[in-house]
Amino acid sequence: MDFHSHEFLIASLARKLTGSRHIAVGSASPVPCAASLLTGALSRGRTRVTVLGSKKQVFFTEGSRELFDSSAQGRIDAFLMGGGQIDGQANVNLMGVGPYPKLSVRWGGNYGTPYLYSLVKRVVLFREEHTRRVFVPKVDYITAAGVNEPNVYRPGGPSALVTSLGVFNFNRRLRRFELESVHPGHTVEEILDNTGFEFHLPDQVPVTENPDSEAMALIRGRIAEEVAEIYPQFAERYLGVAAVKSNASRV
Repeated sequence: MDFHSHEFLIASLARKLTGSRHIAVGSASPVPCAASLLTGALSRGRTRVTVLGSKKQVFFTEGSRELFDSSAQGRIDAFLMGGGQIDGQANVNLMGVGPYPKLSVRWGGNYGTPYLYSLVKRVVLFREEHTRRVFVPKVDYITAAGVNEPNVYRPGGPSALVTSLGVFNFNRRLRRFELESVHPGHTVEEILDNTGFEFHLPDQVPVTENPDSEAMALIRGRIAEEVAEIYPQFAERYLGVAAVKSNASRV
């Protein structure tokens, strides 16, 4: 089956969300958005998906305020998140790089990220770029902590990391990542060379499963149309021009 890298990443992310009751995904996240919608479609109504910034894929009436309240009440059990830097303990840096206050690189900061990272049971991290610039031994600033001391109440936290090279699980007991699979066309050695932090490496690492025909049909059909509402340029470039035109004709 022919597919491109973004379709592969969408399907790989969706597998890490399987079984979720309610998934929330923030803005500026086209691949996580598509993966969440794919999970919802494959669940046949058992998974609810809320996409911030969407007028159609949202179940909130009060925006982010309701997202935070729902997370505290345990009514959202999966969230997708990225970061400018991520280290081996799943700490996330969304602030920037360099000595404060004159950072050499400045990112957008965070809005509620530490709160959601602590409360949502299953947080899946995603970063397409897999380099030592992103995956560092220790983040310059901890915007959202991957782990806490034992006496800190924390029902949520990191569960997995998906990149352009492979899939990691996060072992909360050992407080470190474990390599689960390597994507087709890539190698374990490539992941080792491009990862700045240490992680557990099993004796045998399988190849990440390819998307099946059902997932691909959904990605190129229903999911493409739904994503086009929020990310029209992404949908046009990676999921097909026809999906964008079809979606626009319904407005």
